[in-house]
Amino acid sequence: MTDVLWIAVFAILVAFAVPWFLWGDATVIAGLPVWLWWHIGWMAVASVVFWAFTNRAWDRGMGVKHG
Repeated sequence: MTDVLWIAVFAILVAFAVPWFLWGDATVIAGLPVWLWWHIGWMAVASVVFWAFTNRAWDRGMGVKHG
């Protein structure tokens, strides 16, 4: 079950990494296009997810025994 959860989380990260739904939107916030703010925020989310993955599931499927 844990493997399926991590696969789903990474699939979501990949699916929304490119803000296709913001293509053609010329909105600017604080001097930067909104799609760039999306990318900055999404990279922050991805960093937190990768951090959690390395702390909780890095050795999944590698046959590593703990304890």
